[in-house]
Amino acid sequence: MKHTRTLLAATLALTLAACGQQGQVSAPTAGTPNPTATSEGAYLVGFKENGLGAQSLSAQDLAAQAQLQAQAITAAGGQLTSQWAEISAAAARLSPGALARLQGNPLVEYVEPDLVRHALGRRSGGTDAGAGTLTAQAQKVRAQAVYTASGESTWGDNALRVPSLRTSNYTGAGVAVCIGDTGIDGNHPEFARKLRGFKNFVTTEANRGDPYALNDVSHHGTHVAGTVFAQYGSGTGATGQQPGMDANGVGGVASGVNLYMARVLGDDGSGSSSGIINGVNWCAAQLRSQGGTENKVVISLSLGGGRASQTEQRAYTNVYNKGVLTIAATGNDGAAVSYPAAYTNVVGVGAIDDNQARADFSNFGTQVDLVGPGVHVLSSVPLGQGTRASASGGGVTFADVQAADLSGRGTFSGTIVAAGGTNNEFCGTTTRNAALSGNIALISRGTCSFEEKTANAVASGARAVMIYNNTLGSLGMSLTNTYSVPVVGLTQADGQSLLAKVPTTGTVSVTGADYEYFDGTSMATPHVSAAAAVVWAAKPSLTNAQLLSLLTSTAKDLGAAGKDNDFGYGLVDPVRAITGQ
Repeated sequence: MKHTRTLLAATLALTLAACGQQGQVSAPTAGTPNPTATSEGAYLVGFKENGLGAQSLSAQDLAAQAQLQAQAITAAGGQLTSQWAEISAAAARLSPGALARLQGNPLVEYVEPDLVRHALGRRSGGTDAGAGTLTAQAQKVRAQAVYTASGESTWGDNALRVPSLRTSNYTGAGVAVCIGDTGIDGNHPEFARKLRGFKNFVTTEANRGDPYALNDVSHHGTHVAGTVFAQYGSGTGATGQQPGMDANGVGGVASGVNLYMARVLGDDGSGSSSGIINGVNWCAAQLRSQGGTENKVVISLSLGGGRASQTEQRAYTNVYNKGVLTIAATGNDGAAVSYPAAYTNVVGVGAIDDNQARADFSNFGTQVDLVGPGVHVLSSVPLGQGTRASASGGGVTFADVQAADLSGRGTFSGTIVAAGGTNNEFCGTTTRNAALSGNIALISRGTCSFEEKTANAVASGARAVMIYNNTLGSLGMSLTNTYSVPVVGLTQADGQSLLAKVPTTGTVSVTGADYEYFDGTSMATPHVSAAAAVVWAAKPSLTNAQLLSLLTSTAKDLGAAGKDNDFGYGLVDPVRAITGQ
């Protein structure tokens, strides 16, 4: 204690010398949301620990050190927005002058940008013509499924042998899963109002603090949460939902866990490093050892970005040392593993399709630890906010119809007309066809974007749009602008057959739904997080390190023998981890 107080006295002297002024500052507590995290001038500041880890200090000395660090930021002319005393770091707003002064402070180890992280999942389907490996994988998914749905069990559930787990009453009861994401629709019947905790860490958006009111605008968090926790027998009914769905919706991998949601990503699916750290710390604070009520906590993060942060690494190491197991998505670029999945003390999760092949969008590298189902994953979305599409033409009702993202809701019946242009692609930003006015436009996927085709058709007066694929498989689409007319994707075979019949009559319909298919390592991550919780509940004496060792040693080896850069140790296998079988 004497040595520690001497250190703090020396720290104060250095602070005052570097800043040239004195003053007292009341520091924010850890976990205070950062209101300016994604604004220009937002930084993270890491202070030197002088050989003594912050966790080794007494509460009194830790508070004193935090006050000195806060004072250093204020004295440099910065505005403290969040502080994490345990890792000797803080978030701050800094002008160029304040940044320079702080970088010159001998107590400061580094100053880095407060980075932006993004959700790593999206509705099944693609973006523009020929763009995005996510599209190609989604188109393959229905070809020859190895795993098929059975009642409420999705193909992902079956891949992890969840029905066998449930038969043996392995549901994760007694373990907490804390999800950091875009929020949750707590009113969805799949959650049965059993959410244990919710907190919003994105304060730039108003009125997002209630899990039973509007907070998950992007739908991502509700989808992720459903994969973990969807309750059996609690769906919203088959009517108006996805084709072939069970009337009771879907079931989660770990329907017995204690579920928490930290809203760390905003309406657009992005969030700051500082906000995410605040959320992660809140998740860890649920541990009994930290004053909470939970004995075990798994943190599930279906988010990431391509740049490393020293502050983030400190934060994830800190919660790991408290006993938390953090699991994160590797990313969807088909490139290097993103952060936080790439950090030490974070489990990196890649995605596979239903043929147990690496999803072609799934990032790869030595930091991949495990993989989970991540292609065409069916789960919950906020009530009524999903989409279900149907279409017919020439006397045929098509079996595989995908609604475009931002498509208009509604149903239109009328004459189907070929849009025209080279290969019926209807490209060129000023291209118009008066024959489409009041009718349904039939267009081929091709060399220009879905957006361009749709905009041309709507500008020509089309009341609905059908775009058919130029390769095998389903055609999902993401659009930039919102349209008032229904827009759907058809398979290549259906579209070409219909083209031979035009002009003919048909119908296009896009309606709301409570469930949706998503692709991404974001979808793989909750599968692995929930599996980890189920195993931990069955083997509660394990530490987080021992749990990870068990999960990796019992995973189903895929790809090259042993650990590899595509699959890590393989597909997580909770049944084998628990029973050895």
